[in-house]
Amino acid sequence: MVTMNKLRAIIVEDEMPARDLVKAYLKNHENIELIAECADGFCGVKAINDNKPDLVFLDIQMPKLTGFEVIELLDELPQIIFTTAYDQYALKAFELSAVDYLMKPFSKQRFDEAIEKVFERIQQKSKTTENIQNLSEKVKEDRKEIERLFIKTGSKIDVVPVVDVIRIEAYDDYVEIFTKEKKYLKKETMNYLENSLPEKIFTRIHRSSIINVNFIEKIERYAKESYLVILKEGSKVNVSKSRIKELKERLGI
Repeated sequence: MVTMNKLRAIIVEDEMPARDLVKAYLKNHENIELIAECADGFCGVKAINDNKPDLVFLDIQMPKLTGFEVIELLDELPQIIFTTAYDQYALKAFELSAVDYLMKPFSKQRFDEAIEKVFERIQQKSKTTENIQNLSEKVKEDRKEIERLFIKTGSKIDVVPVVDVIRIEAYDDYVEIFTKEKKYLKKETMNYLENSLPEKIFTRIHRSSIINVNFIEKIERYAKESYLVILKEGSKVNVSKSRIKELKERLGI
């Protein structure tokens, strides 16, 4: 084993026997300190963001938030070892530049091999930074046809089903997400949302506006080549000249 400072680790796993297995194997690794364990993704996000561990053992299939969704909500990304009972996620995990992917139930030998990879990566600092950046970006790239949005405000996380979103507006480096009940502010790009929201429901009608077509009341012309979309809750959104033809074709008008 490579010698270096003690690493701080967190387990995020909804099944107690699986958490106990990781803890039992960690007893033989004096250079790793377990600082927290969490039984769901929301707890995991808070614990990781608050404690900033070096290493996280992260289950993929969990209630509330999946392991991949946890990653998207982290302020800083630690080294990740995925743990799961489902092999269909293996390819994606390695594409995300995770340190390793442990299939439950995994042996102590397999666990020790994963730990060895962690220390090897941390010694290669420049490569580690690149892997972590790849992990963050790849998670976002792979979330095609997302069904819900996660908005983190401090330690609070709101889960918003995309079908409830009426419109989205660009706001500096953030976006404003409007539903019937509330307005949310999320640090995200319009391009990412345009490519990730379900195409059957959402369309971009302006460089700064995306709307849910199910909430369209009507389209009005207010100048020679200028149009407004009137939404059912009363808001009015400009349609750019380059987008009006596509919108009309989509709506069959």
